[in-house]
Amino acid sequence: MIGKIRIFLALCLVVLASLVLVPLQILSMKTGLWPETVILKIWHSMVLRALGMRVHVKGALATQRPLLVAANHISWTDIMALGSFADVKFIARADMEGWPLIGMLSKLQRTVFIERERKRTSGDQASEIGRRLAKGDAMVLFAEGSTGDGNMVLPFKSTLFAAASMTIAEGAAEQVFIQPVAIAYTRLHGVPLGRRHRPIAAWIGDEDLMPHLKVLMAEGSIDVEVHFGEPVAFARGSNRKETARVMEERVRAMMQAALADPLPSR
Repeated sequence: MIGKIRIFLALCLVVLASLVLVPLQILSMKTGLWPETVILKIWHSMVLRALGMRVHVKGALATQRPLLVAANHISWTDIMALGSFADVKFIARADMEGWPLIGMLSKLQRTVFIERERKRTSGDQASEIGRRLAKGDAMVLFAEGSTGDGNMVLPFKSTLFAAASMTIAEGAAEQVFIQPVAIAYTRLHGVPLGRRHRPIAAWIGDEDLMPHLKVLMAEGSIDVEVHFGEPVAFARGSNRKETARVMEERVRAMMQAALADPLPSR
């Protein structure tokens, strides 16, 4: 019964927040009266509050531009966790564009949708990301190309770093800074999550969204940590495979550190 009440209250909060904030975000995009991320931060924070998630941050988003953020990926809530406090835009898989509500809201934050399996479109997609980087947008790349179970980091795909190469090749910038970021779900109701229970927060593969969403809303009170590492300069002649390997190692180290010694729960 308590779980059902949580789900009902969470849905009400998300719907009410969306009804107020979506028109404000559209107005912001059309008029530029205020930075677009202002409303997005509020909306992401409201969704996290509805889910009962608390975000803990270690480090900070780099100030250098152009900036590509290379993060691990556990769930769609990773976007909310990062977007609730950081001025970032996202790179997401193409099918998210058609999701109810989330697809619409992704468009409202100018998400770049990529089709990873269609090589004929990869050049155009990398070029679009490159233009956004050159414009000053900090773009978040979930470099595994899929979601993990919250216990380990999957191998980073070097092909997903093509946007950095494209930005330099097209003369938009002499170098692109790439910052490793680790996301870890560490506590449930204040108690550290073990290997067996971390997948509660994970949204893996082709799992249906609604059952996963119901589980999160029914559980409530999950702590998620976002750890920022030092950015690396990617310049002409830099090796994508080596850069992907370095980012993967740094993200894995930060994630394992967060899981082994979670930040204090507030």
